[in-house]
Amino acid sequence: MARMKFICDAERCIECNGCVTACKAEHDVPWGVNRRRVVTLNDGVPGEKSISVACMHCSDAPCMSVCPVDCFYRTDEGVVLHDKDICIGCGYCSYACPFGAPQFPSNGTFGLRGKMDKCTFCAGGPEDNGSQAEYEKYGRNRLAEGKLPACAEMCSTKALLGGDGDVVADIFRTRVINRGKGSEVWGWGTAYGKPTQGAPSPTPPEGSKT
Repeated sequence: MARMKFICDAERCIECNGCVTACKAEHDVPWGVNRRRVVTLNDGVPGEKSISVACMHCSDAPCMSVCPVDCFYRTDEGVVLHDKDICIGCGYCSYACPFGAPQFPSNGTFGLRGKMDKCTFCAGGPEDNGSQAEYEKYGRNRLAEGKLPACAEMCSTKALLGGDGDVVADIFRTRVINRGKGSEVWGWGTAYGKPTQGAPSPTPPEGSKT
């Protein structure tokens, strides 16, 4: 059985927020909630890096540990979901999660507490797969349709990888190996390719001035 995981390649992320838009459009996410967001470190200075962050569907999820009503559960694919019919909106999970994944929907000027909302890895919820009730509470169940999360599929640079943990780990491992070693192991040029050093210059046309 596949274990679903996300990996974001910081060397490829260009902070376009395409993953954020794809998620909100695919699931009609409530206003004030971003199931996925792009975080940029050292913005505008050398060493700037961006990474797409959402629920990482932890193997030992802290949200599951602190929930007083046990509304969180893990599917056979390793996706961490929650049951909104059981959730009491206490917010413990939002404090426990290191990624800030569980969030309160915000309605009105000052916001309104209610059922928590979080990334579902496009796996829906406890209702019947593809049902209207499931869509209204959790959004589209793409995994049941044999598809990957919308955020990963819409990433223009393929920085965000989502799917079988072993497969995405192999993809990322191959990228790192191909980038080489030394100071350029995480360089932009090695991520997207660069001219081969020491390559012979093209021969100028006969009679041209050099």
